Amino acid sequence: MPAAGVIPQAYIARNLWTRRLTTALTAGGLALVVWVFATVLMLDAGLKQTLVTTGEYDNIVAIRKGSETEIQSGISRMQANIIESHPAVAVGTDGERMASKEAVVLISLKKAGAGKPANVIIRGVSANGMALRPQVRLIQGRRFRPGSSEIMVGSSIAGGFAGTAIGDTLRFAQRDWTVAGHFDAGGSGFDSEIWGDADQLMQAFRRTGYSSMVVRLADTTALESMRRDINSDPRLTNEIKREQVFYSDQSRALSTFITILGMTLSAIFSIGAMIGAMITMYASVSSRVTEIGTLRALGFRRSGVLYAFMAESLLLGLAGGIIGLAFASLMQFASFSTTNFQTFANLSFRFTLTPVIAMQTMAFALAMGLVGGFLPAMHAARLEIVDALRAR
Repeated sequence: MPAAGVIPQAYIARNLWTRRLTTALTAGGLALVVWVFATVLMLDAGLKQTLVTTGEYDNIVAIRKGSETEIQSGISRMQANIIESHPAVAVGTDGERMASKEAVVLISLKKAGAGKPANVIIRGVSANGMALRPQVRLIQGRRFRPGSSEIMVGSSIAGGFAGTAIGDTLRFAQRDWTVAGHFDAGGSGFDSEIWGDADQLMQAFRRTGYSSMVVRLADTTALESMRRDINSDPRLTNEIKREQVFYSDQSRALSTFITILGMTLSAIFSIGAMIGAMITMYASVSSRVTEIGTLRALGFRRSGVLYAFMAESLLLGLAGGIIGLAFASLMQFASFSTTNFQTFANLSFRFTLTPVIAMQTMAFALAMGLVGGFLPAMHAARLEIVDALRAR
């Protein structure tokens, strides 16, 4: 009698190899579902990584209380000066406060090729705007000159919108703006923005106040004390957040939409894939009834037969998971552009594959194989020896 009634692994693998076409089709169906599941997770991870890396841990963002975005916010010049003079704000080597008073406005630009308009964020920054964001670096041309109608364009905007080459002129707010340079922000959300001088943009858009303010803390632990001071000052109607937290919150609506849509599609497709795996395994049981009876007659237990068919189904899930994940990993070379539901502006980001996503994807694939193969395996294990041998 076989030891513990366990059917050899080689026998299990050989049965899948014997039915190569059916195995390939079933694994392909599972792989398609796995690809959808993995790309959705990668898209969500890429969105969150793009917006989280937009902020610096030592920086804080000040906006008007109740505002969820900079576009909705407003900070008066007096309030900006009070926040800038707070003792918690760091002082640069030149003796100036490390602060940037910023104006954020939406403009419409035409996408390259398609010619369809899309909203783009244009950010007016102060002299320390780039110094507060070390991930932002000039890659072509030069910075805009303070006090001039010049702008710098993020790498995602430069690659996806018409009229953004160096030397080109964009017209908005009843003024012509010359593209002086291109900058790269390391894959952060700033890559999807256009930067210019804050005072010039405020004049052009007829604004009297700023949208937000970014300051560097001299001590990262001083956030709470500064928040208490701002809340207790009757002149200020502002709130502050760490820059990373602020931009992470910007991904909430779009991330929820992507997750719900992706998981719904994955659930629908996975049902079809599991039914396909179940049909395949039922067909395998039907064609091997006599073989199952012979195995039982040789001394293999019901649990051994159950294990063998469950193992076959899990191997199908494993194959589908590996194939689907392999194709999903290629999506890392592609970028995705959509409208951020929080800001209503165009946002470009990349698919990001992490070890956690890879493990979740493989667990999902194995779960589909397990569910798809359970009922056929139970059917095979319950076959009586006499009835199975009579089917010869």
